Order: sequence, then C-alpha cells, then structure tokens
Amino acid sequence: MAKQSRGLIAYHVGVTTLTLGSVLNVILLLVGIGDYGLEMKIANGLLLVFAIDYVIRLGITKNRKVFLIQSAFDLLGIIPLHPVFAFFRLARLVRLIRFHHLFWRLGLSGKWTRAYHRFIYQTGFIYLFSISVVIIVLSAFLFSLTERQSLANALWWAITTATTVGYGDETPHTAFGKIIASFLMVGGIGFIGLLTSTISDFVASRTEQVTSNQEAQQQADLDRLLAKIDTLTTKVDHLQTQVDRLTPAKKVRNQKRPRPKS
Repeated sequence: MAKQSRGLIAYHVGVTTLTLGSVLNVILLLVGIGDYGLEMKIANGLLLVFAIDYVIRLGITKNRKVFLIQSAFDLLGIIPLHPVFAFFRLARLVRLIRFHHLFWRLGLSGKWTRAYHRFIYQTGFIYLFSISVVIIVLSAFLFSLTERQSLANALWWAITTATTVGYGDETPHTAFGKIIASFLMVGGIGFIGLLTSTISDFVASRTEQVTSNQEAQQQADLDRLLAKIDTLTTKVDHLQTQVDRLTPAKKVRNQKRPRPKS
C-alpha cells in the first residue's frame, strides 16, 4: 500500500509537471517567444503523452460513464486541432488538488468547492460545454478539409460562426462547406444559447439564495432581539411589582415612626 501510494503521488507530480509545462509551452507559442519549430514539436510530443495517458485511464477504469463525465476537459485537452486546447488540461490539476484535499489543507474547502461542483456537474454545464466544443471542433476540421484552410483558420471561422459574430474574413466557398456552416450555425446557436442561459440561471439562483439566506439571518436576528426584549419586559414588570409591594410597607413604617418634639 505504501509503494502504491508513493507511486500514485509520483504519477500525479509527473502529470502536474507535464501539464504546467504544456501550458507554458503554448503561452510561448502564442506570444512568439523562442524557437517555433521546437515548441511545436514539444507541444505535439506532450499531446501524444496525454492522449496515451487518457486511453490507458479509460481502459482500466471501472465506470467509463463516470470517467467520461469527469474527464471531459481531459478529452478536450488532447484535441490536435490547435495547441491552445492544452489549457483544458488545467482542469486535471483541479481534480488532483481535490483528490489530495489540498483545498481543505489550505482552508479553502467549503462553499467555494461545493459551488464549483454544483456549477460544473449539477447544472449540466459540463455536458453542454463538451457538446458545444465537439460541434465547433468537428465543423472546423471538416471546414479545413473542404475549404483547404489551415486548422487554425478553420477553428477561428468555426468559433466566429457559432457565436454569431461572423467577421466574414473566412467564409465557405464550396457547397459542402456551406452545408457545414449551416449545421454549425443552427447547432452552435442552440447549444451556446443553452450555455449562456445555464450560466445566467446559476448566477441568478446563487444571488437569490444569498439574498434569501441574508433575509433569513436578519429575520432570525430580529426574532432573537424580540425575544430578549420580551425577557427584559418581563423582568421589568417583575421588578415593578416588587417595588409596588414594598412601597405601602414603607409608608406604614414612616407613619408609625414618632415625630420629633419641637
């Protein structure tokens, strides 16, 4: 068990190192620092490593349905369409942090992690996001083949088309390309609209929940204050009753006391 635990920790450290290295390599590619050819070879090599890792984990897992849901961002991170998809591998680090309870060790566990899990999984965001990305990637790949465009340009065209921005710098010229664009526009508008509404509904529900919690807390504070006022009122009434009882006795004693002679 100790050897397995050490092996698992070493594996997770290796995954973390490769993930951060791949993201750093993509950033260097995007900003144009360093040798472009060498950085592309590194990006392709890391892509192959993560793809093999994904296939192996998929093969040895006991519940593939749960694995596919939880590792949706891992699948997006091995899409060979553009190096920028490596940023999706950062989601793997979040799962590793949760696996080792680092949020709890750092005192960050609680409302934030529950809200994150609720937003990603319970709202269905992960499913809509994955389907939207699949539609965009598949359309970009087919567009690249039919229109003889680079994968980067095809991906740019797919994103601008699906989001209804449509700059017009990349347009289909073949009949098959126009058919792809038609399906992308219909599917993209539908799923991206669902994505937007999911985010809006989550934010609205969170705001409503926070507001209701604040109102409930204020009502509870008001109830406690009223209870204390009632308690104080009862005590004051009791004290007043005792004072009223003592006052006649004091008057009687004063009347019985002899007056001093003049």
